[in-house]
Amino acid sequence: MKVAVAKYPIGQPRDFDAFAEKQVHLLQQAADAGARIAVLPEYLSLELAATFPVAISADLLASLEATQQYAEEFLHLYATLAQRMGLHVIAGSFLTAVGNGRYRNRAHWFTPDGRRGWQDKLQLTGFERNAQVIEGGDDLRVFAADEIRAGIAICYDAEFPLPVRAQQQAGARLLVVPSCTDTAAGATRVRVGCLARALENRLFVAQSVTAGSAPWSPALDENTGEAALFAPMDVDLPADGVIARTEGEQIWAIGELDFVALQASAARAQVAVDRDWPGQDAPALRRARLTPLA
Repeated sequence: MKVAVAKYPIGQPRDFDAFAEKQVHLLQQAADAGARIAVLPEYLSLELAATFPVAISADLLASLEATQQYAEEFLHLYATLAQRMGLHVIAGSFLTAVGNGRYRNRAHWFTPDGRRGWQDKLQLTGFERNAQVIEGGDDLRVFAADEIRAGIAICYDAEFPLPVRAQQQAGARLLVVPSCTDTAAGATRVRVGCLARALENRLFVAQSVTAGSAPWSPALDENTGEAALFAPMDVDLPADGVIARTEGEQIWAIGELDFVALQASAARAQVAVDRDWPGQDAPALRRARLTPLA
């Protein structure tokens, strides 16, 4: 299965039609390259805040409230494009109003046959907590994509092993990570998290990122990192864990994910963290004890 992950150039669309035209252009590139799954980045919906006056686009809370008027158009756009282009589309994330002035950072999955699902971000970053109106999700999901199962971990969630392990135990062999980071340290943390989750669970990880500068937005101001496809570092898989990665102005990293080879690697594994995972649950290992040095 070919998977495409975007290093998405943040722009300043004049209206929803301009935003939609950009999505058509970018997703067509992925489809033309033979991708079956295309992954867009976290906070994608906040690019739409640029369609409002500066008093709104420069204010996070005002942006969250204003962009809700595009929610149905946003969902309809990606549902239509997924069917038209024969793609599974993970449409980044839309900060979605859930009542009482609260929002959840929600990633939507659209299938070529018209179905859809979503996963909320579970763990909040300091930026999200400080907004005081964003809340974490309380449900963990796995989706069927053709012959494989996949889970979503939105940015910071990829740094937490236990929920991803639960997705793997529910059959996920692909983890999709829409992300947005504004510092080199943040980009490194998410990248290392993706590599660790691939290693621990014997699954592929598909990370998308935002790119460029958006000084008009308090959430999308600066963006760094590279989109990439990761694999466990084992027999017949990349030694560095990297299948494909964007460079420079490249928008899409596209790679063929061989799930048969992934499964076969378990029998010839140099190490098998996925298999040996229960070993860390031994009673003697659940709590460390301070031991005096002799």
